[in-house]
Amino acid sequence: MEKEILAAAMAATYKIENLTNDRIEALTKSHGMTNISAMCAANAIAVEVLKGANVKLTDEDSPSLSVDDVLRKAIEAAKEAGADPTNAALFAAVISYFAGSNAQAGVPAGNRKLGALARMIAGVTRTGVASIPTPKHNNKISGFAAVAALYNALAEGKLTRIVGKNLPLGVAGGPLYGHTTLGEDIGFTDIAINGSKIATQAMIDAYSGAGVSPSPVMSAIIGVAATLEIAHPDSFVGEEHGGFFAVNSAYLAGKAACEVAGIPEKLHMRGTNEEYDSARVIGDLGVIMKDIGAPTVVGMMSFGEMLCAFQEAIQIGAGFSGGPIMPPLGHMTADAIVALRGLITSNNDAAKTASMILSLKDTEWLDPEVAAVGANTIARKAEQVRRGPVTKVIIEATEPARTAAIFRRAKKTYEDIKSGKSVEDVVRELDKQRMETVETNSAAMLGMMTGHEVSVKITKLTGGARRTHPFACSYYGFDSDVDVVLTIDGNEFELKGLAHDVIPDAVLNGKQEILNIIPFAAVPVAELQLSGHTIINVTVPAAVAAAMKVETPSEAAKKCEEAAKGCTAAIPGAKAKANDVAELAVKMMDRMS
Repeated sequence: MEKEILAAAMAATYKIENLTNDRIEALTKSHGMTNISAMCAANAIAVEVLKGANVKLTDEDSPSLSVDDVLRKAIEAAKEAGADPTNAALFAAVISYFAGSNAQAGVPAGNRKLGALARMIAGVTRTGVASIPTPKHNNKISGFAAVAALYNALAEGKLTRIVGKNLPLGVAGGPLYGHTTLGEDIGFTDIAINGSKIATQAMIDAYSGAGVSPSPVMSAIIGVAATLEIAHPDSFVGEEHGGFFAVNSAYLAGKAACEVAGIPEKLHMRGTNEEYDSARVIGDLGVIMKDIGAPTVVGMMSFGEMLCAFQEAIQIGAGFSGGPIMPPLGHMTADAIVALRGLITSNNDAAKTASMILSLKDTEWLDPEVAAVGANTIARKAEQVRRGPVTKVIIEATEPARTAAIFRRAKKTYEDIKSGKSVEDVVRELDKQRMETVETNSAAMLGMMTGHEVSVKITKLTGGARRTHPFACSYYGFDSDVDVVLTIDGNEFELKGLAHDVIPDAVLNGKQEILNIIPFAAVPVAELQLSGHTIINVTVPAAVAAAMKVETPSEAAKKCEEAAKGCTAAIPGAKAKANDVAELAVKMMDRMS
C-alpha cells in the first residue's frame, strides 16, 4: 500500500501542469491571461519593499526616485512572464500602489504620477481613456463610453458653471484661475464631481447595453480616469470638501463615482482587515489609469482580479479570484495582493501570512480543498518564471492542504480497489463528494448572505443541452444540461434546463420571481462548470490503479476521465494528463521494486 500511494502522489505532483486542465504553460507567455505576469511583478515589488525600499512619490527636485527602480524591476519581471509592456506598466503601478505608494505628488514642477512613471519606464506611449477596454465578462466595452458622454456634456455646458469663452485676459490659464476661488472652488470642483458622475453612469449604461452586468468598480475607475483627462487631476479644492492637502480633485471625482456606482464608503483588505477610503482608492486608481496607456483586455482582467483582494469584491463587481466560486487558474490574482499586504503588515512574518491565507481558503470558498490546490498550482507555475516572497508564502499556505488532498484520494483509491471496486467507481464517489461539498457550502453561504434557509440539489449535469456535436455532449462545460432542485424556506423549486431554458427565459421575459432564485442554483453550478482547474479526482485514481497493475496507464486514464464527466471533467484534457501521471507511477513502482 505505501509504495502505490507514494508512487501515485509523487507522479501526480511531479509536473505542475498535470494538476489542472487549464492551459497554464501558455500563461507564462501571457497567451489568454496575464496573472502569472502580475504575480511575478508582485514578487519583484515584495523583494524591494520588504528590504526597505521607499515606494512613495514625492515632488522633490530630483530626476529620479527610489520608486523608479522598484517599478523598473516589476516591469521587467512582468515582461519576463510575457506581458505586453503596457500591461507590465499597469501591474507595476497598481501593485506598487497596494504596496504603499501614492498615486500622485506635486504641482507643477516635480509633479509625478505613478501611472505615468510606470508607462515611461516601460517605454510605451500614452493613448487615452477611450482606448482602455474593460475586463471581459463574456462581452466587454471600453472607456470610449465615458469619454463620449463627457464630451457631449462639455458641448452642452453641463460640467461647470464657468463659461470659458467669457474669461478675461490675465485670468484664463493663469494662477488667478488655478489657485483661487474660480478654479479651486468652482471650476475644478464642478468638473471633477459632475464629470465623474456622468462618465461613471455612461459606463454603467454601456455595460448594460452590451448585455453585461455592469461592474461598479470598473465603471467608477474608468469614469474617474476619463474625467481627469479634462479636470486638473491634482488641484486643490474648496475647504468645505476637506482640509488643505487632504483632498484634491481626484478624490472628489472618486467620491462622486462611488456614489453613482453604489460602492460603499469603506473597503477592507482580505486577511489583514485594513480599511481603505473608497473615494481615495477609486480616485487614485483613476489617476493611474488615465496615464497608463492602453492595456489589453487580459491585462485589465488581471487588474480587476487584483481588486478581489477587497472583502467587498462581489459587491463592487471586481472579478472572480476572491471567491466563493473557484475560477480558472488564469484568473487567480487576488492572492498576490493579499499575500503582499500580509507580509508588509506582519513585518515579513511568512508563517503568520501563510496562516492567514489558508484561513481565507478554508472559510471563503465553496470547496476549500480544491481552492487551496488551485492556488498552490498557479503559484508554483509563477515560480517557474520568477520566484519571490509572494508566491513562496502562497505555496507555504496551501502545500499542507494539497498534500492532504492527494493523500486522501490515493488512499481511498487503493483501499476501494482492494475491496473490489473499479477505478471508475472510485472517481464517481470522489466527484459525488465534490458535488455534495459544493451543494452544501453554497446553500450555507447563500443562506447566510440572504437570511433564507436554503437547500441545493443538482439532479442532472451533462453536456448536449442544445447541440448534437460529440464534443459538446461529452464535456458539459461547453453546453450544460442542468437540473437543480432548490428548497428555500421550505418551498421547493425545480429548475429543469437551468442553463438553456430557465435563465434565458427569465432574463429575456423579465420573470422576476425566477430571477430572484436563480443565484441559489447558478452559484454552485458555475463552481462545477469551472472544475477543470483541479483534476486530482482523475489523475490520482488513475495513477493508483496503474501502480497497482489493475489497469494499464492508458485504460486507467480513459476510464477515469469518462467517470468524471459528470463533474471534474467539464472540459477536455484530463485523459492525457492522467495517462502521463499513470505511466510515471508505474515507472516509480518498477524502480522501487
